[in-house]
Amino acid sequence: MQGLPLLPGNSFRDPTQTNFHVSHTLELKNGHRVTKWPQVGLGGTRINYNQISEDELELLRNYRPELIYGKAVVNTPDKFVPATLAFDKKVLRFYGYFKQTVPESPIEYYRVRPVKIFYYLEDDSLEIHEEVQENSGIPQGKLVRRHRFPKNDQGETYNWRDLNLGQNLAVYGKVFRICDCDAFTKEWLESEGITVQSSEPIPHDPYLTKRRQTAELKTYKTKNEFDKLKQFVEMDNKVLRFYAVWDDQNQMFGEKRQFIIQYYLVNDTLEVREVHKANDGRDPFPILITRHKVPIDRYNIKGTFPHIFLELTNTEVIDYFKPSDLMIGKSVNIYGRNFLIYDCDVFTKTFFQKNFGITNFDPINIESPQVEHAKMEIPPFNGFGSLEDSLQNCLRLQPDRPKKDYVKLMENEHRVLRYEAILDSPRETDQLRRFVISYRLADDSISIYEPPGRNTGIIGGRFLERTRVSKPGSTPQQPLYYGPQDFYIGAIIEVFRRRFVIKSADLFVLKFAEEHPEQFSPQVIESLRQHLSDTSGRVDARSALAIHVRRQPGDFIRLYAEIRNKLKHMRVTNHEEIRQMFLRYDKDRTGYIVKENIVDLFRQLHLPLENDIIDAVCTICLLYV
Repeated sequence: MQGLPLLPGNSFRDPTQTNFHVSHTLELKNGHRVTKWPQVGLGGTRINYNQISEDELELLRNYRPELIYGKAVVNTPDKFVPATLAFDKKVLRFYGYFKQTVPESPIEYYRVRPVKIFYYLEDDSLEIHEEVQENSGIPQGKLVRRHRFPKNDQGETYNWRDLNLGQNLAVYGKVFRICDCDAFTKEWLESEGITVQSSEPIPHDPYLTKRRQTAELKTYKTKNEFDKLKQFVEMDNKVLRFYAVWDDQNQMFGEKRQFIIQYYLVNDTLEVREVHKANDGRDPFPILITRHKVPIDRYNIKGTFPHIFLELTNTEVIDYFKPSDLMIGKSVNIYGRNFLIYDCDVFTKTFFQKNFGITNFDPINIESPQVEHAKMEIPPFNGFGSLEDSLQNCLRLQPDRPKKDYVKLMENEHRVLRYEAILDSPRETDQLRRFVISYRLADDSISIYEPPGRNTGIIGGRFLERTRVSKPGSTPQQPLYYGPQDFYIGAIIEVFRRRFVIKSADLFVLKFAEEHPEQFSPQVIESLRQHLSDTSGRVDARSALAIHVRRQPGDFIRLYAEIRNKLKHMRVTNHEEIRQMFLRYDKDRTGYIVKENIVDLFRQLHLPLENDIIDAVCTICLLYV
């Protein structure tokens, strides 16, 4: 089959072959494309031609046997390195320019614009940059982005062999003249066998050259006085601050008010700001006079000036306020108001010291002497009513009710300390009288009750209404009232020139004293404990006072008469109404009510709430039942 010519009809294929796979010859190694020679033919058949690679052929080509010294050392060729790796970050830089035509301009005909041309060896791409000039008005920077520049219409692109000094580079209709390059570019081109031409100077732009020459010949003459531009540049954000006072007390309803005068050095304007204080009664307007140039005398103008329809300008007003017119101690008249400058800030002091040579900046005292106003004198207490109630008549035309300690009233409601006392009197009849002193903790009031005695000739009952009692020796203006710590066994209590000696106390007094030791001294608590334990041991609260307070026959009748008179005053005389009052608490209709309900009934009817009276009423009611 191999001797037959390769003509149609002389070639035969193997009918038994079913594998027609083709070996791949392209691979990627370390990110680079590598060509591989096939080892087998189509479908895995044997290859009959030479399969030696280029590297092996290079080894055979360099093989030189030596007969004397043996086999020579074969030089191994360098490994293949792709261009993207070999020329990575290697850039050729050229300096050049291009001319831009300027039509319809009598000053210039063309412009010379310097550029930098970068050639990237890794992918043969170019990029053109132009240096940015300030205030040029021309789009500058990157003129042509990085890519392969087309060389001609046949699709060829520029190569590094086409770049040399003294040559023109035509890119998209513009001709760039290459004038110079850096040291690396020159060295690399020479290493590749290219002769680098001599560098050329970049021509100057005629318009810029003319401007420099004109600027050198032009002279400036600075005015002797302070010009506006220099004032704006140097005095911007610099403000003189003065502290002034406007004293208008010579007028009706006038007063002395403080202001801040701010002088702006940038344009010689002035403004006056108000200084507000807490509760000064004025609207919170920050500015009294807005910022503008303030004339010293706005009326010093010609009489022919039409004030009706024209405003004052710099032509009519010449003299305006200057920093020299504002100093500490001067009185400045601004639109009819006399402002006395009494102080300034640190920057203002430094400015005056530097420009005017002033060193004395002592502030002026503007505080007015204090006027002593007449104080309201409270008249002495006349003894009518309570001190707090009478004081309200002196403080207000319409007196208010004296304030009470409602927390104390709620915490100590129905807490009463009861003591047995006798009169400290030389009369024998008074020494036999017994009294019950009740001290209410809710409002520190004292009430005294005298139990009626049989055949004594003295009408018992309420001796002192519920009121607060001041201690002897205290003034009516600053009274000192009796407190719970003043009541102890043997204590002498003076009530409206009547002296009472405490002889006994209720067990509740001892219990309250032990629970509140901060209100009683240890001696008082110990005396109460010894006296009550020696008298009756651990008896209840009613028996402690029952030792000396004994009910006599007829007490219940008198108490019944008192309750009946009370009900008459309340216009409750109908027996049905009284029955309904008791049935309100007798919900089960048993005919009996508990003691707590009796206390509520006494409280509603404003009857005495002493426990001994209520106990006596309950006891007698049980006896009658």
